[in-house]
Amino acid sequence: MSLQISNLTKVYKNGVKAMDNINLEIGNGIFGLLGPNGAGKSTLMRTLATLQKPDSGNINFNALNVLKEKMELRKMLGYLPQEFGVYKKESADNLLNYFALLKGITSKKDRLQTIDEVLSLVNLSDARYKNVSDYSGGMKQRFGIAQLLLNQPKLIIVDEPVAGLDPAERNRFLNIIREIGNNSTVIFSTHIVEDIKELSNAMAIMNKGKILLKTQAKMAIKEMDGKVWTKTIPREYLEEMENKYEILSSNYNHDNSINIRAYSIGEPNSDFKLAKPILEDVYFHTLRMC
Repeated sequence: MSLQISNLTKVYKNGVKAMDNINLEIGNGIFGLLGPNGAGKSTLMRTLATLQKPDSGNINFNALNVLKEKMELRKMLGYLPQEFGVYKKESADNLLNYFALLKGITSKKDRLQTIDEVLSLVNLSDARYKNVSDYSGGMKQRFGIAQLLLNQPKLIIVDEPVAGLDPAERNRFLNIIREIGNNSTVIFSTHIVEDIKELSNAMAIMNKGKILLKTQAKMAIKEMDGKVWTKTIPREYLEEMENKYEILSSNYNHDNSINIRAYSIGEPNSDFKLAKPILEDVYFHTLRMC
């Protein structure tokens, strides 16, 4: 399976160019789309989900022209938006039965079997008769995964799904994404670098409507070898360091000192120590280059 995105452009009425000539080819498995809030990720996700038209460009999924054959794409699409609303006073069982009907599962026996399977996968079987509006944030997100899996989608789009989840729910959610990513094309959009590091190798970094980098995470990290340096400084020296070096990130210590990570092709000075690069270094360096 292959998703091909060619020359996608979208400019809103306020002049914001949310997609600026985007070109991507995405294969089977989990593909991470990483970028800060406002980068244009959600616009791209909504466009791929056929909920929004681009000003120009093309999208093909296998042999399907997505922009011309929206209903055909929706038959094989699973989509979890950034904001996932649910009906009040409706149980997960009732809602999934309703969604399954909408997705063309007309046999009651088949619906029951499918609902059992997806609830088991997302670990909500014991809560199937509870109102989804009363679920915790993490349970609602897992319910969102359950509903998108009803039609066994070949293309799955998940937009900023872990914001606000506690660590335990976040891990549960990411484990589910890992499991479903084996047999589908999954696009996972997030501003959290850690999520991409845990889920996928194939990835792209997006900002200001542009794809800045398409790469393999391990390869990108390897290319930073010998270029990331670290040093502990007093807090009042941070601005001076930022003016002098390319500071990738900084972390405060309890004693009011700061650990900084800097990008430099050669040793910045003898006070710096060579550091092992991480994906966050790739991300922040890429953003600074645009």
